[in-house]
Amino acid sequence: MNITIRQETEKDYEFSETVVEKAFKNAEHSDHTEQFLVAKLRKSNVFVPELCLVAEINEEIVGHIMLTKLLVKDGEKKYESLALAPVSVLPEYQNKGIGSKLILQSLKISKEMGFESVIVLGHDKYYPRFGFRPASKWGIKTPFDVPDESFMALELKDGSLDGITGTVVYSKEFFE
Repeated sequence: MNITIRQETEKDYEFSETVVEKAFKNAEHSDHTEQFLVAKLRKSNVFVPELCLVAEINEEIVGHIMLTKLLVKDGEKKYESLALAPVSVLPEYQNKGIGSKLILQSLKISKEMGFESVIVLGHDKYYPRFGFRPASKWGIKTPFDVPDESFMALELKDGSLDGITGTVVYSKEFFE
């Protein structure tokens, strides 16, 4: 299976949103609106086109990932980071390493672009394999109530989260 990971283009948007919708259709912890979130985030000021990737097999889009800017805020202090949300793979292609390839490539690009950390709200048995740890380790909190082990952070640069504390501020699109 030859998987190509590349930056999403405007002509991919409809296909990507279909992948996102199908990927979350039967997800337990989902409101099934992730495809609308992706569309809204693309039009926002937190959108980073280079961090919106698709996975293709035989020129068919089978996976999608998006990382957008966020802030960790502690009083007047603000620290920029990235939100990994969502990562999607068509159900028939899940558990074949496509999601992992998307995540690894997006983290590589993020680091190359100078970003220093990534935050994810996700499965506590999946994301640690990429180096994610509970964000509470650094004193980083979520603005809503979720299990501590599901809210994670990753340093893209060693020590980049040292001394960073506060609450994550997601863009308004996450709450619309």
